[in-house]
Amino acid sequence: MKHSIIVALDEHNQEKFDDVLSQLDPSLCMVKIGSVSFNSLGRECVIKAAEKGFDLFLDLKLHDIPNTVKKSINGLVNLPIKMMTVHASGGQKMLEESVAATINTDIKIFGVTALTSLSDTDTNFIYKREAKEQVLAMIKLAKKSSIHGVVCSPQELSLVKNNSNLLTITPGIRLKSLDDDQTRVMTPKEAIDNGSDFLVIGRPITASNNIKDSLKEIYDSIQ
Repeated sequence: MKHSIIVALDEHNQEKFDDVLSQLDPSLCMVKIGSVSFNSLGRECVIKAAEKGFDLFLDLKLHDIPNTVKKSINGLVNLPIKMMTVHASGGQKMLEESVAATINTDIKIFGVTALTSLSDTDTNFIYKREAKEQVLAMIKLAKKSSIHGVVCSPQELSLVKNNSNLLTITPGIRLKSLDDDQTRVMTPKEAIDNGSDFLVIGRPITASNNIKDSLKEIYDSIQ
């Protein structure tokens, strides 16, 4: 993967998907296709983006029993993707089966540690520990399972870098304070300076009045 910026293309409308994709530059970014676009538009949206020269991150956050996840990934590895996600909380066996399903490919598996929409109140209720404690536990599990990297908020980057050599994908990237559903956020430059390998950026680019200029501005800011 040659880019740090991954633009999240979460569109369920084909015309809107095509419009946003046409304004992005594959020399500046990768593209993330998650469940919104994949479930609405199908595998064709991945193929279309790849045909335009983009490296692809398939963000389906798979989470099921080990055999089911392995079979699901077996059905996806023929797509032109570079990275994909599973939930680290699926456990060591599930993570190991995820890696096994990508043998003989160059696809990297990333484990989601704790969704960036979760606050400490949420994680205390769900996991009985604060977000950073949950992330640290998932980092340790990721290392044991030999997956390639983890997805974490920018605020937990130091936990990853201080406790592993895992690659990091960081959602929750914002240019300024926005009224949305992310709670653990950071600017692109701050995230890169803190050791992020890949920045997932959605609305600051895709909801911009000038998508091309917004992407270029963020790209320039982290060089």
